[in-house]
Amino acid sequence: MNSRAFRRSAVAVAAFSASAIVLAGCAGGGGSQPSADSDEPITLTIATFNDFGYTDELLQEYMDENPNVTIVHNRAAESGDARANYFQKLGKEGLADIEAVEIDWFAEAMQYSDLLAEAPDSVKGRWLDWKEAAATDGDGRLVGFGTDIGPQGICYRADLFEAAGLPSDREGVAELFNGDWENFLDVADQYKEATGKPMIDSANSVLQGIVNQIEYTYTEPDGTVIATDNPEIQAAYELVTERAVPNSAYAGQWSDDWFASMANGEFATMLCPGWMLGVISGNAPDVTGWDIADVFPNGGGNWGGSYLTVPANGANVDAALALADWLTAPEQQVKAFTNAGTFPSQLEAYEDPTLTDATNEYFNDAPTGQILSARAEAVTVAPFKDASYFKYHDALQNAVTRVFDGVEDEQTSWDTWVAEVEAF
Repeated sequence: MNSRAFRRSAVAVAAFSASAIVLAGCAGGGGSQPSADSDEPITLTIATFNDFGYTDELLQEYMDENPNVTIVHNRAAESGDARANYFQKLGKEGLADIEAVEIDWFAEAMQYSDLLAEAPDSVKGRWLDWKEAAATDGDGRLVGFGTDIGPQGICYRADLFEAAGLPSDREGVAELFNGDWENFLDVADQYKEATGKPMIDSANSVLQGIVNQIEYTYTEPDGTVIATDNPEIQAAYELVTERAVPNSAYAGQWSDDWFASMANGEFATMLCPGWMLGVISGNAPDVTGWDIADVFPNGGGNWGGSYLTVPANGANVDAALALADWLTAPEQQVKAFTNAGTFPSQLEAYEDPTLTDATNEYFNDAPTGQILSARAEAVTVAPFKDASYFKYHDALQNAVTRVFDGVEDEQTSWDTWVAEVEAF
């Protein structure tokens, strides 16, 4: 989730930044909370990460409709910071009235669905089936408001591709990368041979892309742990450490250097869900070479997507549910897409010409609405992610990082990961 407004300065701040916007709205519910028709002023807090496209202007619309609520928007630099805060405080005190949860740790949050407020029946059925199902607990309670999904294309520096003797137009790049992951890495080899620089931003982004195309990664639905015995996971790790690591500028993403490199040409491609478009344009606003191609290695893949949750013990539960409803309605999802490239998960949004006809001036006027819609249709696998997914995947990413940093060789780092999994 991210946006053209997402600058390095927003990430350089210490875990969170906050901005207050006076909004008017629904009153809180329950107990001593203000009632829905009360004029009593209340404050609603929203905690997100990266950039959901919730600009000051978007939140101002809510103020114009409902006078008396002050919204304070706290934004973490990245989802790991938000995750730590969420699980430290869930069921206790200190969480925002509305808390964003990223898809990779949403299953973990669903273990505590009884600590989350249920969404009203009026919002059910408006999301993609799999998006809503993931937020519905065993008792049939919908406890998450789906925000975006993350269908992926390939973002690339057309000017750097041209200098390397590679195709630089969108159609040519789509043809160049039309194939499997080996083909993608073959092109990376060509680019490095021509330029002496890595083509890929992050080795772990390649790992993420491959893993998101595997139906059962670290566990099976019956709880069986298959992480270290899964040949698809081992093959992904070996491909990444052997071929992506030498062709990547960084092991992971979200560092200050990684952000700066979007502008300085240290790498030339990024695997791009819609929300990544805003990350790039926000951190390299003066670069004119970025574009996006309608292609992804091995078909299609979804990376990311989030939910808004309302802690059940919040001070303004009813008002928070109403605001979460409004923020995730089709109209607002389309506006967030315009602001940040966050691709909607609401079915009605796909009929909106604002989405289908959308172009992105920064990305050489790319028809991003059409490209990301096509990329969404190309997604055929939604990996099974239970509450253990995050810890196994994070540990595997650390294994790749150790190889990238030269701390351990490929086999030793794999063995370290196996030992960690067995100790979990």
